[in-house]
Amino acid sequence: MSQPLALEEIRQAPKVLLHDHLDGGLRPETIVDLARETGYDRLPTTDPDALRTWFREASDSGSLERYLETFDHTVGVMQTRESLVRVAAECAEDLAADGVVYAEVRYAPEQHTQTGLSLEEVIEAVIEGFETGSRGRGIKVGTLLTAMRHQARSREIAELAVRYRDVGVAGFDIAGAEAGYPPTRHLDAFEYLQRENSHFTIHAGEAFGLPSIWQAIQWCGADRLGHGVRIIDDITVAGDGQAKLGRLAAYVRDKRIPLEMCPTSNLQTGAATSIAEHPIGLLRALNFRVTVNTDNRLMSGTSLSEEFAKLSEAFGYGWDDLQWFTINAMKSAFLQFDERLALINGVIKPGFARLKWKA
Repeated sequence: MSQPLALEEIRQAPKVLLHDHLDGGLRPETIVDLARETGYDRLPTTDPDALRTWFREASDSGSLERYLETFDHTVGVMQTRESLVRVAAECAEDLAADGVVYAEVRYAPEQHTQTGLSLEEVIEAVIEGFETGSRGRGIKVGTLLTAMRHQARSREIAELAVRYRDVGVAGFDIAGAEAGYPPTRHLDAFEYLQRENSHFTIHAGEAFGLPSIWQAIQWCGADRLGHGVRIIDDITVAGDGQAKLGRLAAYVRDKRIPLEMCPTSNLQTGAATSIAEHPIGLLRALNFRVTVNTDNRLMSGTSLSEEFAKLSEAFGYGWDDLQWFTINAMKSAFLQFDERLALINGVIKPGFARLKWKA
């Protein structure tokens, strides 16, 4: 196995991020500031370092439901226009500092209306924040509007995704606990998006198995799968190492349906037991359209560079592998083809070529 790539070198690589939650990536210092400014008094601690540790430990429980509870605090301080602009701007700054050149960051507008903001005001504040934070930093950020799968507002959010798609919204998503809330409950939203030629991804195959993935693709028509890690359940590996794909796994691979994989997050929610045993290794070897993502940078104490560094250490990945993941992500982005091509040929390939040359 080759020497793992160094984290500082990986930070210099031009990277693409498709699965990152805005309310999962706040700076602890910002949470404390915003809690003080907005009167939010339920934080477990107001010491930023202790708060960072608390988020990480509360997220390491191995339960998706427990993991989702940590968002009460981040969402709790994201209820004003000013806080949303600040959080979005800092998100863009942090991603750019990590070498990300294109990102799609998702959030659920309906979760930020507790103090009277309209859905439109929420969306416009986040767009403004991303524009401010991106300016002059060599990064482009689009947003994905997320509907919550246990609520009944998906059609309304889908209509807003279409309405704002030319001014910063890249597409639509549904999220939340999978068990008991199948994506088919939101068929009217997905059918509407398809009629409007709009893009959407669906959280599927994270905490729930193959039926969730099958429904997301075959019933709902998802362009991408958020996580999709349980597609491994439809692959059997014989004693000689030969893999046999079931019908669904073969369809996902052959149709080049992108998998938005989030390795560290999957360990926290119990979807995988270790990075070395994460299905991403087999799926990469079988040439699925795998992408690497952060999910929630605060809860997982991670960055996209750190995710790549862990994979390089676990699987011996070098620059060619990281470039493969990155181009997969750029090909799968909800961005016009000419813009994707320009980033691949003008930014990503030259950036990796420089790093390979230095090595």
